Amino acid sequence: MQVSVETTSGLERQMTVTVPADRIDQDVDKQVMQQARTRRMDGFRPGKIPAKVIKRMYGDAIRYDVLNRVVQESFYQAVQQEELKPAGGPSIDLKNDKEGEDLQFVATFEVYPEVALADFSAAEIEKQSAEIQDADLDQMIETLQKQQAEWAEVERAAEDGDRVKIDFEGFIDGEAFEGGKAEGHDLVLGSNSMIPGFESGLVGAKAGDELELDVTFPEEYHAENLKGKAAKFKVKVQSVSASELPELNAEFFAKFGIEETEVDGFRTEVRKNMERELKNSLKSKLKEQVFNKLVELNNIDVPAALVDEEIDNLRRQAVQQFGGPNAQIDPNTLPKEMFEEQAKRRVVVGLLVQEVVQSNEIKADDSRVQETIAEMAETYQEPAQVIEYYNSNEQILNQIRSMVLEDQVVDHLLASAKVVETEVSYEEAIKPAQQVAQEAEAEAAE
Repeated sequence: MQVSVETTSGLERQMTVTVPADRIDQDVDKQVMQQARTRRMDGFRPGKIPAKVIKRMYGDAIRYDVLNRVVQESFYQAVQQEELKPAGGPSIDLKNDKEGEDLQFVATFEVYPEVALADFSAAEIEKQSAEIQDADLDQMIETLQKQQAEWAEVERAAEDGDRVKIDFEGFIDGEAFEGGKAEGHDLVLGSNSMIPGFESGLVGAKAGDELELDVTFPEEYHAENLKGKAAKFKVKVQSVSASELPELNAEFFAKFGIEETEVDGFRTEVRKNMERELKNSLKSKLKEQVFNKLVELNNIDVPAALVDEEIDNLRRQAVQQFGGPNAQIDPNTLPKEMFEEQAKRRVVVGLLVQEVVQSNEIKADDSRVQETIAEMAETYQEPAQVIEYYNSNEQILNQIRSMVLEDQVVDHLLASAKVVETEVSYEEAIKPAQQVAQEAEAEAAE
């Protein structure tokens, strides 16, 4: 077998493989003889069909199967011989497959990039820490109460936090616009579910009031035809309702799966959940920082085949998340551009993490795997059963090992980085990193 490899561009390779005709002919003859022994055909005893009859009737199909198999086997033999690491499957172009002549094909594929990790000691990482104060706990319990609140109509002017039932219609330059009208719409004032100025304009209104609100659609509004446009909304208030918070009792506690009868016990359980959320949030932010810096310090080429594969994964996840397990949506109908940036980053992080693991011979720590499983099981009513199930399911166990391995990579990189420890409030600590970044950008722009 002859092999030649050409670098066409970046990570793309074109490999020309030539397989001697003898190998093809021998494989075809073997298949013919095997079928002569096993096929049944009228007029011939089992195992006594002449090879020339088989070849005449089925030779083309046999040769086609042999060529496909030989191409596949030869490709993998060739990449091993040339010490190449294909990223994704190849595109095969048969150059010569004539009977009696050498088989020749060209395989076009991408290879994994060679990664030489940059020194991580130049990286500066902010490691946040936070404590849950009694005020944070009080606020969380109030939030839980608001989630279960009931609404009761009141005979007073609407205040921030009240719910109003309204009819409204919007106009731009005196003309009603599509999607700007509703009847019997429930709106919680202060929820920021409407454009700026709409909800605040209803504070002080009473049932039966008719108002005109002058507002402006934001420049980043989702509807292109409304961006930045001044609008007038005619609004009629049908009713004003105030929320009535439920009492802190056993019935209320049970709605959150907490089997307590006393407020102190409930507060203890809520605090435990808050501590778990806080720990996970701080850990997630730290990991994201480390991986962002790892990507920033290491500029590598990314195989398009791996990005496309990750885009397909993200498409399927999106369908499952928004459509449920029985969603009748073809993931491929979702625009590729929606997921391209995220997919590329995932692939880059994956390649860099893999290089850190391999170059430093990091292996998942079994004790940390078990600790992680125990922490995950704590959120269930029967932790022991969950632990047993996770340990008996190899697929789930491998997923947890991968999580732990990522954590160990973060620890390894932090050991050489400049770590600045910062104390923050609970509220700031649990904010997603993306939200924190957006708020910082908005503040800088003001």
